[in-house]
Amino acid sequence: MNGPDDTGLNCPVPSSGSDRVLIAHGGGGRLMHRLIEDYFLAELANPWLLERHDGALLEVGTVRLAFTTDAYVVRPLFFPGGDIGRLAVFGTVNDLAVCGARPLYLSASFILEEGFPISTLHQIVRSVRDAACRANVAIVTGDTKVVEKGKGHDLFITTAGVGIVEGSYCIGPRFVEPGDMILLSGDVGRHGIAIMAARESLAFQTTLESDCAPLADLVGSVLKAGVNIHCMRDLTRGGLASALVEIAHTSGRSLEFAEDAVPVAEEVRGACELLGLDPLYVACEGRCVLFCPAHQAEQALERLRADPLGQNAAIIGKVLDVPPPPRVTRISRLGTRRLVDLPAGEQLPRIC
Repeated sequence: MNGPDDTGLNCPVPSSGSDRVLIAHGGGGRLMHRLIEDYFLAELANPWLLERHDGALLEVGTVRLAFTTDAYVVRPLFFPGGDIGRLAVFGTVNDLAVCGARPLYLSASFILEEGFPISTLHQIVRSVRDAACRANVAIVTGDTKVVEKGKGHDLFITTAGVGIVEGSYCIGPRFVEPGDMILLSGDVGRHGIAIMAARESLAFQTTLESDCAPLADLVGSVLKAGVNIHCMRDLTRGGLASALVEIAHTSGRSLEFAEDAVPVAEEVRGACELLGLDPLYVACEGRCVLFCPAHQAEQALERLRADPLGQNAAIIGKVLDVPPPPRVTRISRLGTRRLVDLPAGEQLPRIC
């Protein structure tokens, strides 16, 4: 076993014959991927979905667009460093950014529970407004629904976003090549630990804040510098480790990375040790992983570190030229190697 399977905070692995949706089906691990593969892709498969990217790249005449959608069910609604409104905007913007697009327009749908305080709703809508302003996007359409008390858990938000791809580059898992270097835009695990601390009223000596932030400018600066990025992925459910496994399986390439090259804030590392979590599997909301040719890795790293969001960026690994099956290997501080897999259960539900 490896990764979160070594901890005591995973739910037991449910029977593969379960005829009910389980909370772990939304956790970014094996059950979620099985659900997507066996039901959604099996029934809805098309060239865009089969890319298994964070958004769809669409051609409308001579214009290339990126299109994405997401839903936000985070609990609590307010957490250190953010809230559900900010998360909804930045999460959608980031999905567009890692497709290589400049985000332009968003939609937002609010599902409200009867009895939800209007003052709280107003606070969240203002947060959506401020986040959209920071990310330089416009909320151009939306919807509102109200469900009976006890049926909606306060508030859910669903967003969709459109962006324009201004270059001729092609970014996605299938463009990953042997020899590519793997870069990480910043330290990992802040969002998941901030949510857990807020939800469980955990008191740490330092204030842990989510890394919730828009990535479009950071990513755009690397692209504008002429770096040939082959693939990007923002790190949400399942964290860095799960993102790397997903990319390896979709691209058919094997990856390796060094644990000690991955930046982790000391307060996050300490909280993970206390709670029995692996920070490499803990969610982020303002970090991404990038793949580019080895000869451009230092240039990409320089551009990332020039932005405040990327000041802790690092080169953490590479793509191997080995026969299939694809796999991800983590190299420990002692030089030992072990395989990385998707988590079986759910470390922390409803983090986004």
